[in-house]
Amino acid sequence: MTFIKTIPEDEAQGGTARLYDAICEEMGHVPNFVRAFGHRPEVLEAWETLLGKIKETMPFRRYEIATIGAARAIRSSYCMLAHGSNLMRDGMSPEDLGTLARDGGGAGFTEAEEAIFAFAAKVAREANTVTQADIDGLRAHGLTDPEIFDVAAAAGARCFLSKVADAMGAQPDAHYNGLSDSLRAALVVGRPIETADQTPA
Repeated sequence: MTFIKTIPEDEAQGGTARLYDAICEEMGHVPNFVRAFGHRPEVLEAWETLLGKIKETMPFRRYEIATIGAARAIRSSYCMLAHGSNLMRDGMSPEDLGTLARDGGGAGFTEAEEAIFAFAAKVAREANTVTQADIDGLRAHGLTDPEIFDVAAAAGARCFLSKVADAMGAQPDAHYNGLSDSLRAALVVGRPIETADQTPA
């Protein structure tokens, strides 16, 4: 569900049709956040190009932890659910994911990962409050300056997608209702998951 009228798959043409087809081939369906960009598919494609460059130099787990840190800070249920699911597919337990989402870390995470989560959240929430001490803290956990930049870039890029999707009213897709009650409670920090009757035909 979105606030704006989106382009149905059977009416999509040009760049929108190509975007829908590519996403459907990858994911098996066209998610609500993609539909929200359907009127301007080139914007989503440009963001994906940017994100690809950011991810090239980041370990998968670090990128996902930074992304969830940023998403929680800006109350993006959609990105919490999507990237939490990515971490579980990579082997993270639901229990550890719930702890990360609620507390920013815990027994299943290193101190460096907790610091990355907190830094990404601060960048997303109030980047103007980042201090030299924040940077030095990440250095103390072994991150190089290029790696610190990567975390900030991942958080900044997340803000763009999350903010636009939320502004258009894109709800997390109904299939996320299949997660356990406790995990949904930890990951749904903003807009609620759509119900089956809200799912686009």
